Amino acid sequence: MNHSELERIARGMVAPGKGILAADESTGTIKKRFDAIAFESTETNRQLYREMLLAAPGINEAISGVIMYDETLRQKTRAGVPFPQHLASLGIFPGIKVDQGAKPLANFPNETVTEGLDGLRERLKEYHGLGARFAKWRAVIDIGAGYPTRFCIEANAHALARYAALCQEQGIVPIVEPEVLMDGAHSLETCEAVTDEVLCETFRALAAHRVHLEGIVLKPNMVISGKKNAARATPEQVAEATVRCLRRWVSPAVPGIAFLSGGQSTTEATLHLSLMNRQPLPWALTFSYGRALQDSALKAWGGKPANFEAGQREFMRRARLNGLAAKGGYTADMESGAA
Repeated sequence: MNHSELERIARGMVAPGKGILAADESTGTIKKRFDAIAFESTETNRQLYREMLLAAPGINEAISGVIMYDETLRQKTRAGVPFPQHLASLGIFPGIKVDQGAKPLANFPNETVTEGLDGLRERLKEYHGLGARFAKWRAVIDIGAGYPTRFCIEANAHALARYAALCQEQGIVPIVEPEVLMDGAHSLETCEAVTDEVLCETFRALAAHRVHLEGIVLKPNMVISGKKNAARATPEQVAEATVRCLRRWVSPAVPGIAFLSGGQSTTEATLHLSLMNRQPLPWALTFSYGRALQDSALKAWGGKPANFEAGQREFMRRARLNGLAAKGGYTADMESGAA
């Protein structure tokens, strides 16, 4: 394990004004997205959509890394260049999703644990050979009556830490993603309390597994009210609570934090990130968004060849706005102009 190389990649992933495109939707998830635009989800069509994003002119101005699904990592551009090689030629780090999804946690109703540790070492070796330089593993913590339990939090933190250690062993930077969902009716205060517990346990487990913190990127949720709570916190309250929570538990050794958008609207996710970056921080704060970067681009494209460049322009508009947010320079009135 080369710590200096892990550190170089991790720092590059959170470079100023850049963030990570999460393009790692499973085949089932991308089918739902395509269904919304009445576009058939074939391997050829999925390749075309990924190429629209990954070959967008100027992508390396705002995107530092791309998380891919197994299928995408093995695909090529229409010019015959493997996607990882295409990205690397632009100075963008290729990444891979390696978890196998959140599955019901036996004896703990309404709770899940993420699976995929069996055979992971061998898969990581193969992925490194295919060009992947970072990986992603998502743990899912839901909030409801009587949960999350302490055991669920510990089980997911342990799996995240085992995954992270295996990644670093193979020269791959782990994105550590403990996500507290915003699906419930909980308050901002409840989300903060649960996120506190989740981050505390995650970093305890990382330390126990001797994970090199300078060679990871954290991908947490923002501290936010549940979607079903009528009393929504203001963007300023979200930014303040999130930074407060991160300061408590995230070591300044971690080079950067790349937030997930986690059910927020496209513009909410950008505004919250920008507000946080107006505070003095010990780490880089940036984005690792999926839907918040892709939704408007997918609609602009609509699966129509004539709209391919329109989809790319819309994707780049969102990427640049989020790049500005990563420097604290985004304001909501920018949505009406061209960025």
